[in-house]
Amino acid sequence: MLKLTETTTTNEQPDDTLTLPYDARQKSRQPAVTQGGRHVGVFLPRGHTLRHGAILTNSQGFKVRVDAAPEELSVVKCEDPLLLARACYHLGNRHIALQILPNELRFLADHVLDQMLVGLGLAVEHQTLPFEPEAGAYHGHGH
Repeated sequence: MLKLTETTTTNEQPDDTLTLPYDARQKSRQPAVTQGGRHVGVFLPRGHTLRHGAILTNSQGFKVRVDAAPEELSVVKCEDPLLLARACYHLGNRHIALQILPNELRFLADHVLDQMLVGLGLAVEHQTLPFEPEAGAYHGHGH
């Protein structure tokens, strides 16, 4: 098993790719299989979330790019900024991982949350897409 212990930034081509859902990108230790069929072990500091496009490496310089796997998401599109802000407030109040885009919200599909948003006057659709939620206000600030 190839042990991946560091994240790095590089413009070099990665040696392989690892596609993971959001839940797995939050785990500090896990086995995985790359697109190329290599068995790897991911060993990262606790609390580290792998972002789409991150590069994992090891002491020998082997590089693996992380891709966000397509997942079943609830998607809300809305042109009304106040209504979109209300949706963000209610979802954030439930500590939901939330991807915020211009006029659009995405979160892991949940029929209860879908109904809450419908009750606010929003339409919810389901799509299978990569999920890249907000990192959080304190991410990367030493808190």
